[in-house]
Amino acid sequence: MTLLRSSPRRLLVACSAALMAAGFLSACAAPGSGLQREAATQLQARVLEVTQASSQNNPESALQALAGLEADLAAAQAKGQVSEERRRSITTVATAVRADLNDAVAAQKAAASKAAEDARTAAGQGTQAPSPTPEAPASQPPPAPAPAPAADQGTTSGNGGNAGKNNSDKGKGKN
Repeated sequence: MTLLRSSPRRLLVACSAALMAAGFLSACAAPGSGLQREAATQLQARVLEVTQASSQNNPESALQALAGLEADLAAAQAKGQVSEERRRSITTVATAVRADLNDAVAAQKAAASKAAEDARTAAGQGTQAPSPTPEAPASQPPPAPAPAPAADQGTTSGNGGNAGKNNSDKGKGKN
């Protein structure tokens, strides 16, 4: 499920990086583009790093590669290998890619945090299983009381003269 949610974002980041790469490639082919061939080759290698890292769903690594690209861009401009106009256009695309990558990092962290919370919740529920109680459920009626012992019948029991003799067991519910 997480893969499905991150797929559009991943595609957006990869497309942004690919667009950035395409811009660099076209800059190399056009003479007078404000970007010398040596600088273009170096920057294209950095763009490739960004693209590969983002296509592997590793936005943190892509952000590091993007920082390297921006450092190389500043160095190339300082050497006069990149015009100010070209630097601005590259920086604009890099800023958009950085925003996408930052969103992807935040989404990954949120997903990891949610997964950890779900795991803690699941672990907490597993350890707090209800223990069986010896009490009868409230929906069942209480057991019926034992029958009361029958009163000693004396002479009316039909035993004649033996009534009351050794009859202590009668009528007390014993088998």
